[in-house]
Amino acid sequence: MDNPSEDSSDSPQQQPESPVNDDQRVYLVPYRWWKEAQESSPADGKSATLYAAALAPSYGGPMKIINNIFSPDVSFNLRREEESLSQSQENGEVGVSGRDYALVPGDIWLQALKWHSNSKAAAKNGKSFSATDEDIADVYPLQLRLSVLRETSSLGVRISKKDNTVECFRRACRIFSVDTEPLRIWDLSGQTALFFSDENNKILKDSQKQSEQDMLLELQVYGLSDSVKNKAKKDEMSMQYPNGSSFLMNGTGSGITSNLTRSSSSSFSGGPCEAGTLGLTGLQNLGNTCFMNSALQCLAHTPKLVDYFLGDYKREINHDNPLGMNGEIASAFGDLLKKLWAPGATPVAPRTFKLKLAHFAPQFSGFNQHDSQELLAFLLDGLHEDLNRVKNKPYVEAKDGDDRPDEEIADEYWNNHLARNDSIIVDVCQGQYRSTLVCPVCKKVSIMFDPFMYLSLPLPSTSMRSMTVTVIKNGSDIQISAFTITVPKDGKLEDLIRALSTACSLDADETLLVAEIYNNRIIRYLEEPADSLSLIRDGDRLVAYRLHKGTEEAPLVVFTHQQIDEHYIYGKLTSNMKTFGIPLAAHSRVLTGSYIRSLYLQILTPFLVHNTAQADNLNCDRSATLNCDRSATEVCTDSEVSTDMEPGNSIVNGVPESIAEEDTAEPLDMDFEFYLSDDKATFKGSEIVMNEPLQSTDISGRLNVLVSWSPKMLEQYNTGLFSSLPEVFKSGFFAKRPQESVSLYKCLEAFLKEEPLGPEDMWYCPACKQHRQATKKLDLWRLPEILVIHLKRFSYNRFLKNKLETYVDFPTHDLDLSSYLAYKDGKSSYRYMLYAISNHYGSMGGGHYTAFVHQGADRWYDFDDSHVYPISQDKLKTSAAYVLFYRRVEEI
Repeated sequence: MDNPSEDSSDSPQQQPESPVNDDQRVYLVPYRWWKEAQESSPADGKSATLYAAALAPSYGGPMKIINNIFSPDVSFNLRREEESLSQSQENGEVGVSGRDYALVPGDIWLQALKWHSNSKAAAKNGKSFSATDEDIADVYPLQLRLSVLRETSSLGVRISKKDNTVECFRRACRIFSVDTEPLRIWDLSGQTALFFSDENNKILKDSQKQSEQDMLLELQVYGLSDSVKNKAKKDEMSMQYPNGSSFLMNGTGSGITSNLTRSSSSSFSGGPCEAGTLGLTGLQNLGNTCFMNSALQCLAHTPKLVDYFLGDYKREINHDNPLGMNGEIASAFGDLLKKLWAPGATPVAPRTFKLKLAHFAPQFSGFNQHDSQELLAFLLDGLHEDLNRVKNKPYVEAKDGDDRPDEEIADEYWNNHLARNDSIIVDVCQGQYRSTLVCPVCKKVSIMFDPFMYLSLPLPSTSMRSMTVTVIKNGSDIQISAFTITVPKDGKLEDLIRALSTACSLDADETLLVAEIYNNRIIRYLEEPADSLSLIRDGDRLVAYRLHKGTEEAPLVVFTHQQIDEHYIYGKLTSNMKTFGIPLAAHSRVLTGSYIRSLYLQILTPFLVHNTAQADNLNCDRSATLNCDRSATEVCTDSEVSTDMEPGNSIVNGVPESIAEEDTAEPLDMDFEFYLSDDKATFKGSEIVMNEPLQSTDISGRLNVLVSWSPKMLEQYNTGLFSSLPEVFKSGFFAKRPQESVSLYKCLEAFLKEEPLGPEDMWYCPACKQHRQATKKLDLWRLPEILVIHLKRFSYNRFLKNKLETYVDFPTHDLDLSSYLAYKDGKSSYRYMLYAISNHYGSMGGGHYTAFVHQGADRWYDFDDSHVYPISQDKLKTSAAYVLFYRRVEEI
């Protein structure tokens, strides 16, 4: 932008051929272009004002298309942000997310240009530096109309065709497309601050003479020319891919040649290496498409696949394959690869590919986040079917082994597979493994050989998990204690029961019933010993009831407590019943209303705050109850209430034995009301009548009773003693769990180990003629040239979704699989080298995908959507690694 104090009538034809050091014009440059030069020399201490771009009201909305037809101006607002330049640089966020540009004065622009043009050479020649004609060719003026929106502390920006040439306006539309990606502008010139000065300011007054509403300003745009892009299109039309050796990735050498150097302005589209260098081209994020970009970049740098799709691959498209997609996926992928490998290419927007993908795979339509591995699996399969050289698939039937050698059976299976499937994907990416099933009854052995496109390896847990569980022991003195135990992270419920039994000193005649509590209700019982502990989240709350063995045939009475909750709604007092406390439980063989009440009163005895007159008369004060002599305990008969508690002295279930036997019609306290309920205590059923037995239809394995407390009872009992329930695991706000680490070889061993099939995957034994829970063993038999390894970080079940942040230590140069192969032909190499990684950062609910790609020698690059940066090898291994890509290294 020109300084408002100067005349802004300079036209493009009046630009000087070479700016001088006292140039007062303002240049718009890519922030990273300026940052590279700034980091190479000490900072000059200049302050900056950050502006974030937002759509202007007239620029968006449902009338956007109509508005653009009649008023095709580019309009947006620049809102001042509070973030400082130093803070942003410390956080490393500038230019990472979205698009960042800088407004710099002429002298700073010239200094940065000098550094980018090799200032050492200029100093050596003893000449003063000046911009060349080539540099000036990349500078073009852009007229902006600015208006100050004082009420929002922002600048209104409008770029019109009337003020600019068609070429400049077209470039402006591409740069300032606010509705595609975030746009931020750092003003290091200090010129924008003048627009917010007082209305009496002479500068503002002079500027407003041009227009009553806005000021016409000229911006010098540098480093954002599309001349490189136009040149790339021209080169792309003239080059011959099949015979161009410099474009091939044959997998035997360093990967690619580097005889093409980066253009002086190649880094200006957002990243220092995303354009210009062959193959280092980013993919624009179209809206949560980072998962797609990550997978595509890994495939776009896969040896043999690149050579194939940069050649005449369309002659192999199978348009008649009913399992294919009429060649459209293959064509879209091939066209995308050519754009990514075009010399001097700028970041590519994969819109055509995204549309084809959504058409054939609706699960990837829209702009939700998806899984890069799922996309990869679909794409490899789709490319195979589109490029399948087999036009008419023959019918083949797998024959029984008949005790033949495994080598013969494996070759037969593989040849049958190739008879129906023959493509570049099969040639490069498919291997074979042996699957062995053994019947647990008749010991029948079944061996099959199946192809694979990738290996999905589990992440075996190497650490333990701490869990806190509340244990409730009924008796004359009820005990509620929290125990913290340690169990295997991938353990089962039986591991939790075993550890908890030891921690609470469980007696031989006792058992534990574990339940999950939510909102003071039992929402589920954990009773299957084989259930995985992954079903239990850290935020869950668990209770384990200590119950006597031998009473399982008696119904378990589960008491859930509720009280009146009063609150005001719109000034009117309303009341409803609200649950509180921990549900309490005990077995009882005698089920009448009076006994249910007596059982509940005995459980509550230790929580009495003060004695009632009835309690005094019955000699049942709290101290006597808590300190009763076990030797004086009387054993209940079947005619009495049989519970898991030890009644104190001459008391049966909280009332004298005489009262219990008489089943007096006068209750001890009628301020409790008892109701039948469902398993989760979500509704209040029929009221339990004190002197009547419960109907058999009301009784099942568990009797769920909802107890309504009156305010009077809340005063007589200390309910806080049975209301505290800790979470399974409570981490501090800043607490971090220790990093879990596992070797890639351990993951492979977990994948190949023998294990029984799940109950839902029963195998039909041809000898027994029944479905059996057979044991299964996998072995690697034939390895592909490109080995794709998927690390199973995401787990899904009906209760929760989880991501494992396990750090996997994987080899980068020498993955040796020779010891894991069941068969070696002595011809192929079993050693692999890493060349690409698909990374996932964040959690299940969100996150971000990137790709690390090897580019020959020791050079690695981080592909983060449209941004591409060099990365050192020591930064490759992280807990974000999700899909690993290896290529075979031939033995010398």
